[in-house]
Amino acid sequence: MGMGTSNFVIRWINFLTMLLAIAVAIFGVWMSTHHDGCRKSLTLPVLGLGGFIFLVSMIGFLGALKKNAILLWIYLILLCMILVAILVFTVLAFIITNNGSGHNVSGLRYKEYQLKDYSSWFLKQLNNTDNWKRLKSCLVKSEDCNNLAKQYKTLKQYKMAKLTPIEAGCCRPPSECGYPVVNASYYDLSFHPVSSNEDCKLYKNSRIVKCYNCDSCKAGVAQYMKTEWRVVAIFNLALFVVLSIIYFVGCCARRNAGRTRQSKIGGKRCLNSRDLEVHQSLGLWAHIRSEVV
Repeated sequence: MGMGTSNFVIRWINFLTMLLAIAVAIFGVWMSTHHDGCRKSLTLPVLGLGGFIFLVSMIGFLGALKKNAILLWIYLILLCMILVAILVFTVLAFIITNNGSGHNVSGLRYKEYQLKDYSSWFLKQLNNTDNWKRLKSCLVKSEDCNNLAKQYKTLKQYKMAKLTPIEAGCCRPPSECGYPVVNASYYDLSFHPVSSNEDCKLYKNSRIVKCYNCDSCKAGVAQYMKTEWRVVAIFNLALFVVLSIIYFVGCCARRNAGRTRQSKIGGKRCLNSRDLEVHQSLGLWAHIRSEVV
């Protein structure tokens, strides 16, 4: 790739990523002013991501603009670290999300999920008291369970609904409990559960209790996280390919910058040697002239 082409591409790519970093930082600031504590917890990671992208992009932009080999070396090292981090995260994401799948239940259009089906990493995170307390608070604030009654006004609509993993696990008791359904937000708990599943005792019709303490709810969250992580992992694969191409272009720009520097140094050396030859010739001529006189 030519010198001008590689520098031009690197300059514009990093200029665009700087604008992206500013947008990410603005989004982080907006999240910090949001009243939802669940989104506030993501403020620092989002701001940190925006700041890091801006720093790397600025180094790459200045390195290509000034044709500075040192800045481009730093840029390539940081970009290489990002590529390695993306690759490691993507591999781990596919490994962690490899286990776990829903179970079909007769008469339902959605699946039910069991926590034991998921990876040990999910089990460790979701069974951690502090982690689950924070997640449960977010689930209660989301009003997903309370909105079911507004979305499905009749019992027939509710039975024909295709609930999400979180709605299926957190907003209702497991089907094996055998509680009769009154409506989308209320079950008749006067019946003795036909299953020994502990979740049957934990479920309450209260909007702040529901089945948020159930393993079925944790399993629904695990399935949701699995789906989201798979999407992120696929996105990371595409990002890895794009960044690899940028890394290749950056290598060309760094190599071209090094050649430019060497050519300048070589030019100065040639100029100095020519000056020395001129001085030596003048000195020799002056000496001959003095001898003749």
